[in-house]
Amino acid sequence: MLTIILKSWDVMAIMAPYLLLGFFVAGVLNAFVPVSFIETHLGKRGLWQIVKASLLGVPIPLCSCSVIPVTASLRRHGATKGATISFLTSTPQTGVDSIAATWGLLGPLFAVFRTLIAFVTGVICGATVETFTPPASDDAESGCRDDHDSSCHPAGGVSRWKQVFTYGFGSLPRDIGRALLVGILVSGLLGALVPEDFFTRWLSSEWLSMLAVLGLGIPLYVCSTGSIPIALAMIGMGLSPGAALVFLISGPATNAATIATVLKTMGRQAVAVYLSTLAVCSLAAGWLLNRILTADMIVEHVEHHSETAGAFQQACALLLTGLLITAFLPRKKECCGCHDHS
Repeated sequence: MLTIILKSWDVMAIMAPYLLLGFFVAGVLNAFVPVSFIETHLGKRGLWQIVKASLLGVPIPLCSCSVIPVTASLRRHGATKGATISFLTSTPQTGVDSIAATWGLLGPLFAVFRTLIAFVTGVICGATVETFTPPASDDAESGCRDDHDSSCHPAGGVSRWKQVFTYGFGSLPRDIGRALLVGILVSGLLGALVPEDFFTRWLSSEWLSMLAVLGLGIPLYVCSTGSIPIALAMIGMGLSPGAALVFLISGPATNAATIATVLKTMGRQAVAVYLSTLAVCSLAAGWLLNRILTADMIVEHVEHHSETAGAFQQACALLLTGLLITAFLPRKKECCGCHDHS
């Protein structure tokens, strides 16, 4: 038990400074970039709208749960199928918080590659769905059409900088706190109990390991930040960086609730095209990452940061722990991180 706790704390200490910075930037985005701005730019068919949707989705800190109501709002306010799928694909894969945490835990090369892949997969999935599914009658209109939708209007009466800290260090940690704590504890558990050669012994083939992780990730609910320590533990047990990336793409980007939402709002054909395209993209991205990054490079990065973790990192870890514990405290019912400015 002590080994599990110590390994979990090491992961927490490495992630904490980067994650706290990510929370602050996320608060700035939430306070100064309203959902209405996003909605008004995604209402026309075409590749540029899909590219914009993916670009907007990459930095926004919404997890697999939170992105569902926002995606439904985008669709309701006139975003096309392609733009909606593009946003739905890229957004839960990353966010400024998970990008920062990936940088700290898996290294800068992995973080940059993951961010780029989130954008590319969003564009490809959106373009494919728009190409191979018929347009809906509401694809021609865009913009906020519901005067009673609070996301269409800017915040009033509340300091935007107060919103930065209320969202960045309040709502967002509550939104991802449970999943992140579970991910850190799972990382410690796997690191302490599972043999280091587990994956090399049972899944020695590069493609077999990526396919196995893909099958695990598609139906599973895991947030982009909470999946990072799990991916690190998998690499420590012999999984390739590419297979870990497949998990980091398929886990956050899809789950049973996301699939059900796409099925309800866009139909079975869109679901089939979306899932098959995402699967191909994630496998291709994993294969490419294995050509440029080795597991030893990630292990060396982690060991270096573990050895140099000092008082500042420990203090950040304590602060992060306090923020995440609030995820388990009772609170008023609120929108699931849906970027609302009401």
